[in-house]
Amino acid sequence: MPELPPLVPVPNDDGHDQLHADDNPEPAPITEQEVGEYREQDRFLPIANVARIMKASVPGTAKIAKDAKECVQECVSEFISFVTSEAAERCQLEKRKTVGGEDILHAMTALGLENYAETLKIHLAKLRAHQASNNGIDDD
Repeated sequence: MPELPPLVPVPNDDGHDQLHADDNPEPAPITEQEVGEYREQDRFLPIANVARIMKASVPGTAKIAKDAKECVQECVSEFISFVTSEAAERCQLEKRKTVGGEDILHAMTALGLENYAETLKIHLAKLRAHQASNNGIDDD
C-alpha cells in the first residue's frame, strides 16, 4: 500500500490551523496487472444472458458456438461501457450523479448511433408506460 504524505498544520483565514497534506499526488494509474486481476465475470455481461438473447435471434435448429457467444459477450459489454461512459460524462458536466434514459439517448446520438437511439427511444417510452401502469395498480 502506498505511503500517504504527512499532514502539516496550515493556518486558514480565521487564524486557526487546518491539517493539509504536503502535496496532492495524483492517484496512480491502474496497471495492466490490476486490470488482469478483475475477474472476467465482473467485466462482462453474464454469458448465459448473452446466449439466451442470441438463441432467440436464430432459428430453433441453429447452434451457436462457444467462441461466438464469448465474442458477442465481449462486444456488447464494451458497447455498453462505451455508451455509458459518454452518458456519465454528460452527467458529470451537469453535476448530476444519476445516469438516466435520456442521457443514454443523448450519448448514442453524440456517438453517431442515431438509428439505435431512435429505436431505444421507442423502447424507453414503452418501459415508462408499463411502469406507470404498474404503479397505478400498486396504488389501488
